[in-house]
Amino acid sequence: MEILIIIRIMRLIRGLSHLERFNNGCVLTIGNFDGLHSGHRAVIKKLAERGAERNLPAVIMFFEPQPLEYFLGENAPSRLMRLREKVIEFAKLPVDNLLIVRFNRYLANCDAEQFIDEILINKLNVKHLVIGDDFHFGKARRGNFAMLREKGKIYGFNVEDTGSFQYEGLRVSSTLIRDALGTGDVAQAERLLGHSYSICGRVAHGDKRGRTIGFPTANIILFRKNTPVSGVFAITMTGIDGLEFEGIANVGTRPTVDGGAKVILEVHLFDFDEEIYGRYVEVHFKQKIRDEMRFQSLEQLKDQIEKDVAATKEIFAEIKKL
Repeated sequence: MEILIIIRIMRLIRGLSHLERFNNGCVLTIGNFDGLHSGHRAVIKKLAERGAERNLPAVIMFFEPQPLEYFLGENAPSRLMRLREKVIEFAKLPVDNLLIVRFNRYLANCDAEQFIDEILINKLNVKHLVIGDDFHFGKARRGNFAMLREKGKIYGFNVEDTGSFQYEGLRVSSTLIRDALGTGDVAQAERLLGHSYSICGRVAHGDKRGRTIGFPTANIILFRKNTPVSGVFAITMTGIDGLEFEGIANVGTRPTVDGGAKVILEVHLFDFDEEIYGRYVEVHFKQKIRDEMRFQSLEQLKDQIEKDVAATKEIFAEIKKL
């Protein structure tokens, strides 16, 4: 029996200058998609369905940096995902084209009507737009769902409201997930995301001080000013030989050791003794143990880590009973 295997390949488009107009049109959605939570995935599923119905490519457009990062700088909310993490996750979804548009002065000052004319019509040739009814765009956020509906009648494209994706009466959003992570409620964040919250990165060389107190760590530099999580967590790590390893992690500035401004993710894996420098791994957060603390000595830090490891192993033992 002959088996037909269809492989979907996502095309990554970096900037409007590299975009070739879709001659037959496209179906499009626009957003930040920070965290790619369950609500985002419902939107993308609907987008893919509309693309299949119309035999048109499904296109997702988002901005880099995110608009609030452009306007607020270091005061912007922490990201759930870095750009690379987002692209990797998009590649697993039914997406034909991922368009990353640089958010700059032009877009910040772009009138809503200009955005529709120049980008949606002239650049993309959109035929069907899937967005939320609270979507705003253009200078001073003048553009909205109603404006798009009216423009659609003129230019010949449909606008579809995605509606709010609810979980137990809560509207799922990146802000709600960020708030849950900020309070250490990893379980609630996982329910809203539809999967455990995770951070990806490459294992880098550190000062190897963890080895001197019996807890060697894999250090992952996060390349971000702030993170939605901080403190000590029970975690699992993937990305090494297709296996999942249990461990404990600290996210923070290591106040006992150096207390620098750079945020580092330090992971200690249980029963693990391999060199993994340079490996790209994913750390999945399962439960918060405590906040990051400053100790008076490395000996006090070692004693606390021993308690943290014991608590983490009990957490995993309980998880396995479920």
